[in-house]
Amino acid sequence: MPTSEPEEILDPDLPICDPHHHLWDFPNARYLLDELLADTGSGHRIESTVFVECTAFYRAGVPPQQAFVGETEFVNGVAAMSASGRYGETRACAGIVGRADLAGADVDAALPAHVRAGNGRFRGIRHAGAWDASPDIREAHTHPPQGLYASPAFRAGFARLKDHGLSFDAWQFHPQLSEVTDLARAFPEITIILDHVGGPLGIGPYAGRLDEVFATWKRDIQDLAREPNVVVKLGGLGMATCGFGFHHREVLPSSAELADAWRPWIETCIEAFGPTRGMFESNYPVDGVSCSYATLWNALKRIAAGASADEKRLLFRDTARRIYRLDEESRP
Repeated sequence: MPTSEPEEILDPDLPICDPHHHLWDFPNARYLLDELLADTGSGHRIESTVFVECTAFYRAGVPPQQAFVGETEFVNGVAAMSASGRYGETRACAGIVGRADLAGADVDAALPAHVRAGNGRFRGIRHAGAWDASPDIREAHTHPPQGLYASPAFRAGFARLKDHGLSFDAWQFHPQLSEVTDLARAFPEITIILDHVGGPLGIGPYAGRLDEVFATWKRDIQDLAREPNVVVKLGGLGMATCGFGFHHREVLPSSAELADAWRPWIETCIEAFGPTRGMFESNYPVDGVSCSYATLWNALKRIAAGASADEKRLLFRDTARRIYRLDEESRP
């Protein structure tokens, strides 16, 4: 297993809301409350977190739309455990983003079922649309068709989010960013959170083409940022699909090296969206292939070193809390 060299925690008193992490218990991978709290307790001041869907603990023996609600039920239980105060000061899963098939049947029944199961913590839906024509690029776990976000069936379900006060997390690859822009323009009243700086690809046919990918991605990010209903999550660059190759090392990179690699992408997003529409994220445990949780937040703090105190509060906590309405936590 790769290892990370321990580092001194930078700016340990800076309050953080981690707006993107997962929980799961798969045959070869376990990441539940104990593992999450070990990470959030590794030195940074993580005050609260937001869970994002990841195929964890679906209901068995029911149609898919009902099965997805099981994940929300499970995560709400974890959030209730954390809210008891018995597990430290971090409020894990203070917000929940679940899965629904917005292009499928029974959306009008599925969305309120998630809201009820979240018991005041449910905030939005992620219906991943990540797709690429290359067989070297694995599609999202939702197995989306090409052009999902433009399909009439998807948009009919997407429109229902407004009726239930829900936001939408978009997960796609960088060649699909214009699809998110079109969606945002068609539904300006619905908040869209762009996951993982828009999903730049650096593997398969995109390997070795970093400058070309960056130029295309930057153009489309700047175009998307013109839509005021879109917010961006600043992270996810530790994923293997980004092509940095850190996951192949026996000793993982330092926060300084990560900051150097990630800075162009994250600074471009901050310049385009501004601190009121940008939020740093961990994307843990997925990004754990490239760095430890503590090293990841050190890297993000290095990137933000030149920001003002007010800008840091927005990027590390306040924007996430506002967008996911965490001040409404546990208000059924």
